[in-house]
Amino acid sequence: MTITPDILCIGSVLWDIIGRSAATMRLGSDVPGRITRVPGGVAMNIAMTLRRFGLTPALLTAMGRDAEGRELLATCARMGMVTDHIYISDDLPTDRYMAIEGANGLVAAIADAHSLEAAGDKILRPLAEGLLGDWTGPVALDGNLTEALLSQIAQSSLFARADLRVAPASPGKAERLMPLLQSPRATLYVNLEEASLLCMTRFSDAEQAARALVDRGAARVLVTDGGRACADGNAHGVLTAMPPQVLVTRVTGAGDTFMAAHIAAETAGAGRQAALEGALAAAADYVSGDIGS
Repeated sequence: MTITPDILCIGSVLWDIIGRSAATMRLGSDVPGRITRVPGGVAMNIAMTLRRFGLTPALLTAMGRDAEGRELLATCARMGMVTDHIYISDDLPTDRYMAIEGANGLVAAIADAHSLEAAGDKILRPLAEGLLGDWTGPVALDGNLTEALLSQIAQSSLFARADLRVAPASPGKAERLMPLLQSPRATLYVNLEEASLLCMTRFSDAEQAARALVDRGAARVLVTDGGRACADGNAHGVLTAMPPQVLVTRVTGAGDTFMAAHIAAETAGAGRQAALEGALAAAADYVSGDIGS
């Protein structure tokens, strides 16, 4: 039976290898903790949160035909995601992400998404071949895609009527979003550092950053700033909200959870302020450990 998805999640689906310690860490620290391997990647993190809100995401990504890829594919299907359209490569390995987190937050991370980058527009074949019809629904785009592919998506007729929701993946990849900055169909989800990189200036808070991005041509932008005020800006103005204060036990995936919860809220008909506050509450639950990975 063919399942019609509610949203397309395009980008990285990989294995997250996360080392966490309750100790404050610095360069060269060697401390006890826990190491886990769980499904991750920006597109996957968003898809997992969407499933918790009752939506059915389809994954457009690349995986290897290796043991890690077969296991990851089966895991995605078991979680209720549409996996029929994933590009499976015979010669590319399944991607991985590795991070170290301490009591002082993220210490370091390395994203190995080279297979996704090498696959390029092959991951879009299901759209080009009409297997998903004329897509007019929401699309979660991941900044782990190459700038060339993001530029192609910004101009492609395949996305002419889609609701593009875009995340940069990390500050180091924020500038890849430049081709989508002035797209009338795109909503950008960035943190304060990523907003600063896109505007090539430093901001004191999320509201200031949101106004600057809208002035630079962004149709809509949501800017987060950890435990400080978050902003939702468009041509009609900027709204702000404070995240709930919680004990932070993890940070990897928090931004993806915020974005997915916000998309789910608006899909359900919530207004801008309610969607913003609901997304912040979901992200707070996630970082506090109240929601499982």
